[in-house]
Amino acid sequence: MPDVQQFNLPDVGEGLTEAEIVSWRVKPGDAIKVNDIIVEIETAKSLVELPSPFAGTVADLLVPEGTTVAVGTPIISVNTGSGGAVAPAESSDLAAPAGEQAVEPGMIGGPAPGGRTSVLVGYGPRTTEAKRRPRKGSVPETRSPAAAQAGVQSTFQPEAPAPGVPLEDAQPAAVDQPAVVGQPPAAAGSRALAKPPVRKLAKDLGVDLVGLVGSGAGGAVTRADVESAAGGSQESAPLQRAVSVPPVGGETRIPVKGVRKVTAAAMVASAFTAPHVTEWTTIDATRTMKLVRMLKSDREFRDVKVSPLLVVARAVCLAARRTPEVNATWDEAAQEIVVKHYVNLGIAAATPRGLMVPNVKGADSLSTHGLALALGELTTRAREGKTQPEEMSGGTFTITNVGVFGVDSGTPILNPGESGILAMGAIRRQPWVHAGKVKPRWITTLALSFDHRVVDGEQGSRFLADVAAIVEDPGSALLF
Repeated sequence: MPDVQQFNLPDVGEGLTEAEIVSWRVKPGDAIKVNDIIVEIETAKSLVELPSPFAGTVADLLVPEGTTVAVGTPIISVNTGSGGAVAPAESSDLAAPAGEQAVEPGMIGGPAPGGRTSVLVGYGPRTTEAKRRPRKGSVPETRSPAAAQAGVQSTFQPEAPAPGVPLEDAQPAAVDQPAVVGQPPAAAGSRALAKPPVRKLAKDLGVDLVGLVGSGAGGAVTRADVESAAGGSQESAPLQRAVSVPPVGGETRIPVKGVRKVTAAAMVASAFTAPHVTEWTTIDATRTMKLVRMLKSDREFRDVKVSPLLVVARAVCLAARRTPEVNATWDEAAQEIVVKHYVNLGIAAATPRGLMVPNVKGADSLSTHGLALALGELTTRAREGKTQPEEMSGGTFTITNVGVFGVDSGTPILNPGESGILAMGAIRRQPWVHAGKVKPRWITTLALSFDHRVVDGEQGSRFLADVAAIVEDPGSALLF
């Protein structure tokens, strides 16, 4: 007797209310197993692949690709037959088939407090852990059906820059790879080998991936292959930051959703809620550049990326001790200023999905090496689309490094809930009066925006002057 189960869109973050169906990995009639990836969704924070909690045959895809639906909406129905569905455990001692061990409490698929079984992120206790599914061709591990109820398996992984090229220095470039000789097109009805962003591009450009000969490693279809099939040139096709509908009548319309939509709403709320004030200072950063060169050659810092941003981040943490108001927040409901005694330092990162501001928790308590390691991991995860929801919340102060784009400075807008944001401009060789003589020096401009309800002019000026003093002479940090 048919037993049709519906899978509802889960909350894969903390408090997310909706997500877009980017691409289905299955179609009606496909046989699936528990933990098979069935759909890729995009939330306001990341691209996520969802596994199936059921084993059986796909009965119907209830939501078409490109549609944004609310959390809890049924998105797929699966004919599990009799006993095909995996039911939640009713007790903490899950029964495992012969030869298998029960899943430990707190693990995804194992028992959870309250008689529940941990299934997906956002469902069940925080102590759950998601296990990555094995790569194709590897020997699968033996697990019980309950253990197979894995959570979100992996997140968006864009094409990475070439080995040895720092992510901060990597520039968008055309994909130009040699074709794989003798690589046949995908067989009829089979799934072409391509990364999620390439599939999204193909969908928006109306290109059928089946039949395309991939020029990437292992015959994978690349962006250039898709753009070439759509009528573009493989040699000159740029790496697009946002996929849009081909221009019609001299106009291009780009749907505003996901990270871009959330960022737009947050910036409007911040700009029209907090009274912004911005101050600038232009300084000689030559000694900081010397320190960066010295740290790069130091044995202790060989495993981390060292840049002027590290010195500025350290300076912000130290200066916040003398002016804690810049690390505070305004509580509108209580009409109070809440001063934070810790610095969760946000770093604005430009990613293929838009601007993201993950933060380093407790940055002020880290050593210089620890801060460098944390900043490197944070920016890498952001650019790879692997930022976790908790890294996007709880920030107390933000740095935006516009200098990597060759920009001298700007008037940054505060992140909602924060009272200060520092823009770091490009560091250039310029003529500067030093020791009574005009010499070429490394010059940069720092710009501080602050909430005038929390930070007055004297406090903002003192904080900016303290940061500038450390960047001009890193040795002065010993005085803080």
